[in-house]
Amino acid sequence: MSEEKVIRVGVIGCGAGVFHLRGYSEDPRVKIVALAGLDTDRCARLAKEYDIPRVYTDYQDLLSDHDIDAVSVVVPNNLHLPVSRAAFEAGKHVLVEKPLAGTVADGEQMVAAAKQHNRLLGIAFQRRWRHDVQIVKELVDTGEMGDIYYAKAYWMRRSGIPGWGSWFTNKQAAGGGPLIDLGVHVLDMALYMMGNPKITSVTAATYDRIGSQGKGNWPGTMGPRTGGSNTYEVEDLATAFLRLDNGGTLLLEAAWAAYTEMTDEFGVQLYGSQGGARIHSKDYADVGTLQLFSDVAGVATDSTPRLESRFGHSYICSRFVDAILDGAPLSPDGQEGLDRVRVIEAIYRSAALGREIMIDELATPEPSAAD
Repeated sequence: MSEEKVIRVGVIGCGAGVFHLRGYSEDPRVKIVALAGLDTDRCARLAKEYDIPRVYTDYQDLLSDHDIDAVSVVVPNNLHLPVSRAAFEAGKHVLVEKPLAGTVADGEQMVAAAKQHNRLLGIAFQRRWRHDVQIVKELVDTGEMGDIYYAKAYWMRRSGIPGWGSWFTNKQAAGGGPLIDLGVHVLDMALYMMGNPKITSVTAATYDRIGSQGKGNWPGTMGPRTGGSNTYEVEDLATAFLRLDNGGTLLLEAAWAAYTEMTDEFGVQLYGSQGGARIHSKDYADVGTLQLFSDVAGVATDSTPRLESRFGHSYICSRFVDAILDGAPLSPDGQEGLDRVRVIEAIYRSAALGREIMIDELATPEPSAAD
């Protein structure tokens, strides 16, 4: 392979950044040349595993490397804007872990900075590339399911708060709780399969009934911490009813902790005028998760397609590289990420104000609350 067809990549963040490292490592057109993170021991282990020659604790040092073409930004949500903006200013393309940002205002600045510096901004909604999602999307796109008029999307955990006192439970750092952490994934899955209909209004409620008791932590992670940040500042369950411009509706649920039969399960169900589909994944399963509902010769028929297991970040990273090298359309891109953040922010605002929110209202920002 010629040197011109190799993209040199750096990854900022050595926690969930491991998923990006694995994704890039499976693409022969990519050379991972640098890693930055505050956990020096973990970064050193990952650098050895993926044969990364340079490791930094300060991401600015990584961005100063002139031979890096693109970076993945895998840091707390409130840092997506400053890190991405610095990367654009350094001439790098950016792939950011979901969500695009913690607020619409930050997301708008990221999209504007990418355009200003003529660089790509991608977002890692890797679950779009699940085999079950791709099958359903094709059925919708070809019209085999008719008009999709109702959908349900959910991610529910019995006990899955990702660390009391970590940045996940800090409102300023995360922007919210399970809605912005988990709900944004299934929201994107549903809207992607439905052809990205425009959401016109949101009615929502959020709750913090479990986390506020110091309960619901993910097994194996720390409970409430002594000293420092010892306040549960976000919701532990969110629910929203979304109206679409095509007359359809979408019900969204997301919980880190709730007294439910579901342990750690997510899915999307679509109802169409000619057929339906249900994706249900327990404990991150990606095979045996899809049911299709239709009529065959006038008889109600359920089917279960044979699925292949896929690593979603490989698809995301590969298409990011396609866009850089060949100018292929980038999907999901920053604008799609911004659209999702706009919906999340509307949900939080609706919950805080106790009324329906029109999406257009977000053109005039006002304070929102996660609980």
